[in-house]
Amino acid sequence: MNGHTFRLPARRCATAAAATVLAAGPVTLAGAGSAHATADHGRASASVLRTGLDVSLLNKTVDVPLAVSLNEVRAPRSAERTALTARLDGVDGGKPFSVLRADVAKSAATTSATRAEGSVDLAHARIHVPGLPLLSLIEVDQVTSRATCEAGRTPVATSNVLGAVTVLGKKVTLTSGGTTDVTVPGVGEVRLDLSHHETTSRTAAATALRLKVSVNPLKLNVAEVEGTLTLAEATCQSPTPPAKAEQPAATPTPTPTPAADVEPQGARADKPDLAETGGSSMTPYLAAGSAVLLAAGGGAFALARRRKG
Repeated sequence: MNGHTFRLPARRCATAAAATVLAAGPVTLAGAGSAHATADHGRASASVLRTGLDVSLLNKTVDVPLAVSLNEVRAPRSAERTALTARLDGVDGGKPFSVLRADVAKSAATTSATRAEGSVDLAHARIHVPGLPLLSLIEVDQVTSRATCEAGRTPVATSNVLGAVTVLGKKVTLTSGGTTDVTVPGVGEVRLDLSHHETTSRTAAATALRLKVSVNPLKLNVAEVEGTLTLAEATCQSPTPPAKAEQPAATPTPTPTPAADVEPQGARADKPDLAETGGSSMTPYLAAGSAVLLAAGGGAFALARRRKG
C-alpha cells in the first residue's frame, strides 16, 4: 500500500506538469510571432507640377500628348528644381520650350513609424504651354501645399496661393474653394480650381491649383491645346498605430494534492485500516478468550482419548 500511496502523487505531478507545458506553449508562440512584426510607416508623395495636355498640330491633323512632371517624389525623398523644359515636334520648329520656370520649386515626402507628410513650396513661378512662347499660361507669387498624417490622429490637408495671380496676361482674383473662369479672345480659356482638399480617416490630399486649359493660339501651326495642369499637390497616408503588447498568460498552478492522499511510511493512521496490524485496547480480552477456548479444547481432546483407551 505504501508503494501505491507514493506513486499516486507522482502521477498527479506529471499530469500537472504536462498541463503547464501545454498552457505555456501558445504564449511562447505568440511572443515569437510578434517579435518579427514590421511597422507600417504609411505613405507620402509630392509634386510641384503635373501636366496632361493634348496638343493638336497642323489644323488638327496631328495630336501630340504633353505629359510631364516636375519634382514628383514619393517618400522618403525630396527634390528641388527650378526649371523644366520640353520638346514637341512641329511646335516652334521642334525647339525646346520652357514649361515652368520658378525661383523656388521644392517638393518633399517623408515617413516614419508615427508620421507621414508630403509638402510642396513654389515661388515666383511661370507656366507655359505650346504655341504661347511669350505669354504665360499662369503666373503665381507663392504656392504651398501640405498633407500631414499622424498615427492615431485625424489627417490634415492645407494649401495656399499667396500674392498676385495672372492668367493669360490678366490679373485675376481667385475664390477660395471655388472656380474662376478666365477667357482671352483669340487666345483661349482657362478654368481654375483653388485649394482642393480631401481627407479620410487615414489619408489626406491637398492641391493648390488645378487648371483646365483650352487654348487656341493663332500662330506656330498649333491648332489647339487642351487638358489639365495640377500645381503643388501633396498626399499622405498615416502609419498604422503600433499594436499594444499583450500580457503573457499566467502559468497555471498545479492543484495541490490533499494531505489525506499522502501518508508517510511508518506514520500512524487516525482511522482503522484493514491492512494494519498491532495491538489495541481489546487485545487482552481477545487473548484471554482464546486461551480459555484453547484450554477447553485441549481438555476435551485428552478426555476423549482416555475414554477410547
